[in-house]
Amino acid sequence: MIGTDVSVAKKFLNSGQLVAIPTETVYGLAGNALQESTVLSIFKAKNRPSFDPLIVHISSTDWLTKLASEVPTKAKVLMDAIWPGPLTFILPKTDLVPDIVTSGLSYVGIRMPRHPVTLSLLKNLDYPLAAPSANPFSYVSPTTAQHVEDQLGKKIPYILDGGDSTIGLESTIISFENPQKPSILRFGGITQNEIESLIGPVSISLSNNSNPSAPGQLDKHYATTKKTYLVNQPYELLRFNVNVFCIGYGEALFEYNLSPTENLDEMAQQLFKALRLADDSDKTEVAISLVPDDGIGKAINDRIRRACH
Repeated sequence: MIGTDVSVAKKFLNSGQLVAIPTETVYGLAGNALQESTVLSIFKAKNRPSFDPLIVHISSTDWLTKLASEVPTKAKVLMDAIWPGPLTFILPKTDLVPDIVTSGLSYVGIRMPRHPVTLSLLKNLDYPLAAPSANPFSYVSPTTAQHVEDQLGKKIPYILDGGDSTIGLESTIISFENPQKPSILRFGGITQNEIESLIGPVSISLSNNSNPSAPGQLDKHYATTKKTYLVNQPYELLRFNVNVFCIGYGEALFEYNLSPTENLDEMAQQLFKALRLADDSDKTEVAISLVPDDGIGKAINDRIRRACH
């Protein structure tokens, strides 16, 4: 059931059930992060492997001392500048965080979402929410309430509708396992340049094929059910197969144009929608090209490469 009532969402969550929530990045599948049985139901609903950790969502930095045993100075600088916003911090966890949330790791991912509806919900709860993207594991992330309804509607009682996600890509994840040398584990809604302008150079560590330390690190992710090809120009495949759904950008004509004006923010917002439309089309294969690798373009290209893996 799709609705806009925060109090209804709270009622289901308080009873240990799952609710889909809107964020500025993508829609999340949320449950009480401190209740092991509820967290387990998140993994089951998504068919998500237990080795892939979840992100904990909070509404106030007051939760940090309860969830994280240490918050390095550079992390505090980023939080002050960016939160609420699409930046997740990997920090040493306290015993309050169940091991199932972190897949047994001693570090937990924490973020404060920017969406006003979900912030309002979080402020009305006495626990944080564990919330991976609200889609079957490894499939394209949802950016509307209807996307969630189409795929998980039969598994959850309520989808809190907050409109289309404004960013359209998941949060950037930065690890402080080494406080002096923070590392980006996933590109997302906050760019590397934005981070480095605040705290100086960071390292990049994006892939962890079999034992991820953060969500979104598996090689195959964000994928359609159809074979998706990474090409220099989407129409290349038409020489061999006319039944290809072509995704591109710029002035050329495609089945889906991410941004005729080559605007990277627009491309980020439209990417998952385009992949879903390709999957729902009568075409048998999908072709997509990389975008300019600047700013949020790095996050877009990361999702494209994983979708094509």
